[in-house]
Amino acid sequence: MPSILFSPIRLGTVELENRIVVAPMCQYSAVDGCATDWHLTHLGMLANSGAGLVIVEATHVERHGRITHGCMGLYSDESEAALKRVVDFCRRAGTAKLGIQLAHAGRKASVQRPWEGGGPLKPGQDPWATIGPSAQPFGPGWHTPRAMAADDLARVRGAFAAAAQRAVRIGFDAIELHMAHGYLAHSFMSPISNQRTDQYGGSLENRMRFPREIAEAVRPVVPRTIALGARITGSDWRDGGLTAADAVFCAKTLHAAGLDYVDVSSGGISPDARTPTTPGYNVEIAAAVRATGLATRAVGLIVTAQQAEGIIADGKADMVALARAVLDDPHWGWHAARALGTDIKRPNQYLRSAPALWPGAAAAR
Repeated sequence: MPSILFSPIRLGTVELENRIVVAPMCQYSAVDGCATDWHLTHLGMLANSGAGLVIVEATHVERHGRITHGCMGLYSDESEAALKRVVDFCRRAGTAKLGIQLAHAGRKASVQRPWEGGGPLKPGQDPWATIGPSAQPFGPGWHTPRAMAADDLARVRGAFAAAAQRAVRIGFDAIELHMAHGYLAHSFMSPISNQRTDQYGGSLENRMRFPREIAEAVRPVVPRTIALGARITGSDWRDGGLTAADAVFCAKTLHAAGLDYVDVSSGGISPDARTPTTPGYNVEIAAAVRATGLATRAVGLIVTAQQAEGIIADGKADMVALARAVLDDPHWGWHAARALGTDIKRPNQYLRSAPALWPGAAAAR
């Protein structure tokens, strides 16, 4: 039987050659939001991973919306030009379509890079004020965010729309809104972090209001020739937090706002959230979301070709996303194709490594 993992799929009007997606992975290597030569090398490599779509790391819509000083941004002419240089290179050298994840870190902003400790920036490390739905820190010792007022809400909505317009100019095939992992949009959705008593707090419908408004601000500036989606939270993995049923409601709300797909992730709302470490731990949640009719991607400890094939073949998701698996094996898609008895498009310079031309392919991983 032909591999369904390597069958095409359409997201809106955008057709992907297969259902493998490289998930956005922060590199903490930007300079004032601007992509560097590291991104040129990193994304150029992933553009030839065999995935149908590669999504650029969380790219923040305002300077103080970044997680760290090293995080990517798309809030200035300089950051737009730097990212366009990288994207143009990936187009010339790679085979994958390209997407970008637009984000705002909210109360999880103003922190150190992971290899510097990952905690809140200290005095002398150029910290900045953070914002969130409520004046409630992410955890003990973290910065206390300012509860967002009406002008903050309007500014951030506008920043998402402006960043989307920059992404359109750069020429991305897909734009993804980050609404997971405890960052700003997710922190509005979750009752763990949202203690508001106005129209943006309380009921799930109210807590979804600001994320929905972000989607509604972005949709009109993104042509239908570009896929528009969101990464959402399947579960907070905490008592009293978001559940799979809430993820279904979220997907329905975003579908009504004009989005073409969702990517189901989970966790990150607080330091004591206990995200599972079982293979494919978000897959069953993705299956529930997929029942809404919205194209759905599953992510989270998806490692082997057979596992990915089974998720799609069993109707649990329409696509799979991988992160650390492709850092470990930058040609994951090539090897998955070989394992599933098919082949995949690769650059002309690498054709000699195809199974038909290289006797050593049978002995390789």
